[in-house]
Amino acid sequence: MQLRGCGTALVTPFSQDGAVDENALRNLITWQVESGIDFLVPCGTTGETPTLNHDEWLRVIDVTIEVVAGRVPIVAGATSNSTQDAVAKAKEAATRPGVDGILTASPYYNKPTQEGQYRHFRAIAEAIDKPIILYNVPTRTSANLEPATVARLSEVPNIAGIKEASGNMAQIAEVISTVPESFLVLSGDDAVTLPVISLGGVGVISVASNEIPREMSEMTRAALNNDWQTARSLQRKYLPLMQANFVESSPLPVKAVLAMMGKIEEVYRLPLLPMRRDTRSKLQKIATDAGLISRPAAAPVAASEFYVYETWAAGPHKAVLHRASCGQCSSGKGRPSGHDPNHSKWHGPYGNPVAAREATHQMPGVLIRSECKCVA
Repeated sequence: MQLRGCGTALVTPFSQDGAVDENALRNLITWQVESGIDFLVPCGTTGETPTLNHDEWLRVIDVTIEVVAGRVPIVAGATSNSTQDAVAKAKEAATRPGVDGILTASPYYNKPTQEGQYRHFRAIAEAIDKPIILYNVPTRTSANLEPATVARLSEVPNIAGIKEASGNMAQIAEVISTVPESFLVLSGDDAVTLPVISLGGVGVISVASNEIPREMSEMTRAALNNDWQTARSLQRKYLPLMQANFVESSPLPVKAVLAMMGKIEEVYRLPLLPMRRDTRSKLQKIATDAGLISRPAAAPVAASEFYVYETWAAGPHKAVLHRASCGQCSSGKGRPSGHDPNHSKWHGPYGNPVAAREATHQMPGVLIRSECKCVA
């Protein structure tokens, strides 16, 4: 299996009742393939796999196989913190015709030693005959897969590569320098895809390509083809989106954007909850700036109305002209602090300032007529 380029770590769409939304999943996969994605990864971390039961996990893989129909490679996620369970899942996924490889992450929660991780992955590799892609994501598993351990694992015949999401560029560089050239190193973080490729990596397993499959594929291919001007241009354009996808726990932001795009319903399973309002607002602006969603249509501008504030509380009798939208006016509901409602009142609305000015001349006792700066 020669994976190269951009592969999407697919989200798992849910319907409002919490079930897997197969129709949305099919449409998403079709769009991904037609957009030129190089391979697909169902049931990874981005797919909220820890919340899927066994039948749902297998069904997502089967739907992916059915829709892809051999057009691109499929690397199915099969991870567990129990080696016995990870072996069983990998064996079951590997028997599905259409699955080209298995992605499996370091055991989470257990915090195994390097030797424990080595034996865990070797046990999975020895149980199946499909290529295995290791997945190092210590921020989620609390177990870093160190370069020396990756080098040992690269000697196991069907361990074909690694998705490196440690975020440690020095470590990724060391991995690339210590494994055979045939061993595949894939970025696990969209934002560092280009530096990983520059060091000898072969692509990315991407979150952002859920939203921008064509653009992420073009960026990755450009870098692999040494067209760094194109690659850097796309990186600069979409870096804010890549970063925003982790402004809260993934896959919250990417699913929120896909919902804004009309691709899926924005439904998660506990313990994940919808994004906070403030971060959602920032995410929406970034998605809009990236051209993924349309800018909200501007509200029609209402015809300006004008009010006159008459006061005789102290000093000369006054009349002040305001726009309805003025903060002091609030469409004739505002009142300056300390003003007595028995000695002041609003007149209006008036359709234009000329009519409002004329009205002030009809008010008995007014000695001073002025206009708020909002009228200018």
